[in-house]
Amino acid sequence: MQGSFVRSAALRAALHFLRMTIGVACSFSRPLITCTTSFWEPDVARASCTRATRVWYSHFATMRAAAILGLGCSPKNLRPFQSDKSVEWRLGMPASGDQAEVILVFGGDGTVHRHLGQLVRLGLPVLIVPAGSGNDFARALGLRRVRDSLAAWQKFCSASANVHTIDLGVMTPLETPLGALPMTVEPVHPLEAGASRYFCCVAGVGLDVEVARRSNRLPRWLRGNGGYVLTLLPTIFRFAPLPMKILTQDNGAQNASWTTRSDQPTMLAAFANTPVYGGGMKIAPQAQMDDGLLDVCVVGGVDPFKMFCMFPTVYTGDHLKIREVSYFRAGRVRVETEHPIDVYADGEYVCRTPVEVTVQPAALKVVVPAK
Repeated sequence: MQGSFVRSAALRAALHFLRMTIGVACSFSRPLITCTTSFWEPDVARASCTRATRVWYSHFATMRAAAILGLGCSPKNLRPFQSDKSVEWRLGMPASGDQAEVILVFGGDGTVHRHLGQLVRLGLPVLIVPAGSGNDFARALGLRRVRDSLAAWQKFCSASANVHTIDLGVMTPLETPLGALPMTVEPVHPLEAGASRYFCCVAGVGLDVEVARRSNRLPRWLRGNGGYVLTLLPTIFRFAPLPMKILTQDNGAQNASWTTRSDQPTMLAAFANTPVYGGGMKIAPQAQMDDGLLDVCVVGGVDPFKMFCMFPTVYTGDHLKIREVSYFRAGRVRVETEHPIDVYADGEYVCRTPVEVTVQPAALKVVVPAK
């Protein structure tokens, strides 16, 4: 009887010491789970210790990371990045910037595009893990494969300075003329006039839009293995140039005058923040993601057979040598057409013309391969 009392007293003393120790740790950290169970209840001591262990882990965690899983991705894709046990993980977009120190986006250009608004608002470093059918944004950042992203992540965790700030494109639809009818019907809600949307790679009108629309209907595995090219080749012979006016604003200033840069039947107009799109085509080989400018490539009226022959030059950037192709840089561009036509960006439908395309300098922090 006396021995039992002594053992009980010793157990209570030990639990009291543990409780006081955890209390001190909690005062310096943000607990993952709040401990509401009394340590003085022997029948719940195990549950209390489990919660205490989680609080202790939270105290010693050095970084909090959020993971966004795009279409076709699962927590299995995240496992190679979880070798560092000092990182506290959460799935989904953080509600505020104080809930994480970095965000990992698993997916392709479409996944990145759909989250850009929130990513810009949070202002946290973003690591892109190429896991989509189109990974041109990751490619432009030097993250061609998952192992490239994993290496960049390991450098980031070791406090390396491999975070770079880049520009983003911004699209703003203007008022649609009264009585103008759209050429197509998209199964999404278009942007209202005056509303804006970010894009990371390239926005386009004309042939590019028709190819993107058709390729989006292909199976996902085919889109990621040459689907864009398979769709482009037959579309060239069916697409007719569209009357299109492209204007730029001097110095990109709000009150500056507009200058007409192109007013002709146009096969394709691309407004690029990155050099590549469509699975590696160098539509804007001179584009830089931190110069505060958009690179504009305009392809005028070209015979379909000539267009077919010039197609391979897009992969080397030699299409800029062709007479019907014009190339210039601008901070603000406006596109006007006779009738509203669809505008795509990053392979996703955004709005219809008329539209204004601008660039927001230093809009997004990205984790890049260490030099």
